[in-house]
Amino acid sequence: MKYILVTGGVISGIGKGIIASSIGTILKSCGLRVTAIKIDPYINIDAGTFSPYEHGEVFVLNDGGEVDLDLGNYERFLDINLYKDNNITTGKIYQHVINKERHGDYLGKTVQVVPHITDAVQEWVMNQAKVPVDDDKKEPQICVIELGGTIGDIEGMPFVEAFRQFQFKAKRENFCNIHVSLVPQPNATGEQKTKPTQNSVRALRGLGLSPDLIVCRSAKPIEMAVKEKISMFCHVEPEQVIFIHDVSSTYRVPILLEEQGIIKYFKQRLNLPIDDQPSDLLMKWKKMACRYERLLKVCSIALVGKYTKLSDCYASVFKALEHSALAINYKLDLMYIDSTELERSTEAENSVKYHQAWHKLCKADGILVPGGFGIRGTEGKLQAISWARTKKKPFLGVCLGMQLAVVEFARNCLNWKDANSTEFDPGTKNPVVIDMPEHNPGDMGGTMRLGKRRTVFKTENSVLRKLYGDEMFVEERHRHRYEVNPELTHCFEEKGLKFVGHDTEGSRMEIIELENHPYFVGVQFHPEFSSRPMKPSPPYLGLLLAATGTLNAYLQRGCKLSP
Repeated sequence: MKYILVTGGVISGIGKGIIASSIGTILKSCGLRVTAIKIDPYINIDAGTFSPYEHGEVFVLNDGGEVDLDLGNYERFLDINLYKDNNITTGKIYQHVINKERHGDYLGKTVQVVPHITDAVQEWVMNQAKVPVDDDKKEPQICVIELGGTIGDIEGMPFVEAFRQFQFKAKRENFCNIHVSLVPQPNATGEQKTKPTQNSVRALRGLGLSPDLIVCRSAKPIEMAVKEKISMFCHVEPEQVIFIHDVSSTYRVPILLEEQGIIKYFKQRLNLPIDDQPSDLLMKWKKMACRYERLLKVCSIALVGKYTKLSDCYASVFKALEHSALAINYKLDLMYIDSTELERSTEAENSVKYHQAWHKLCKADGILVPGGFGIRGTEGKLQAISWARTKKKPFLGVCLGMQLAVVEFARNCLNWKDANSTEFDPGTKNPVVIDMPEHNPGDMGGTMRLGKRRTVFKTENSVLRKLYGDEMFVEERHRHRYEVNPELTHCFEEKGLKFVGHDTEGSRMEIIELENHPYFVGVQFHPEFSSRPMKPSPPYLGLLLAATGTLNAYLQRGCKLSP
């Protein structure tokens, strides 16, 4: 097993996840089996109870793990399926060690950060690195490990110490450290500054790790003189300094790395049994990146949500839309609309914001209402759904978006004016969305319906079934506490809102479709989590096709994309 540790310096959010994913993609293109581990030094057991404004979206895995969004990057880039144990947190490690101590496994020893916590980290990494993540179920050959945060953070120190020890346990030819740093360019001088990188590498060395590669992030391409300066002051060869400037799309990052000789370096440094040239996989990435940059036709989608100030809050939704747009040769114009700004209360408080939000919604080619929790902004989402339904705008509702589509239909088509979800109004007389029987109202963490579940189509006359290739069932990832009330579904079906997909027992509503509408679809699951650059998610693809007026032609071709 070969281990590649990716650390970061100067600032957090520098792009370690994309760098780690891109390195994995390059090595996979050389014919190697690659897995990935993300280490988050926070004390939470997992990411499940975070607000998206803390660390971005919560990504859900097949096994129900609620994890950091970087695991989504790994899955999309490498086309693999990871497990919850591929996300290590301080909370998980300490819980593991404390449970062992309570069990008596340490035989009366004083339990300390060194060696017990650091040993637990190393043991976890070695065990998880062996778990197959590809469809062929073979053991991986390379494990890319991303250490979250920034070198020097107090909460990350036990992990840095664990890898300082681990580099000797694994041996030099099996362990490599890549340090991602920032080269800022102040507007006042326009000069690219190397001092932050020098200080970051010095801090890393002071903790016992020496970088084999220094990946320098910058806004603009870095000059050769800067590369030579970093090489000299950071005690590495010039070819060990890699530059990644801001690019038009993340698909370009693996290509930038490959152009700077990273395959040849890894072959020598880790003694890998590979050719110097990448295979067809990286050529596909190159073609995809070139196609992305040449797109001329634009499709605009309005994303109506409550976490719109930070794009990472809907990272997988954005990627799923982007994959679908690329598949049909359109450039995506994603307009984020804060759902509270569509509400009547905003019109009274700030009429400019209100009218700007409605202007965006009205000019969009399609409307998407993603998942979420809490009552804030729900009335605005209901307004957007009503607009999509009555104006026959293509619409996709995901999780809460589907539940609100049911609420909107009940209020405006069934005339149940107080229809609501028990999440927002526990005393409603028409509870069209209810708590699931297994919902635990006490503990919040890990108590939802999580992970990959089967959805069975109950009719052949379904747009989504055709988009999925006319399969009898699909398996997608879930994350919800509430569900459509199964006792009331017959009232909706009589008026044209069809529940075309159920769970395997037939009691849980999974997919809705509205009759006599170009595309009005709601799904209880989160199809964005399984979307891949070369395999777009069918519900999202359907939204883009409908928004561009090409859905019927696509279905008539037997769900084949035009060349």
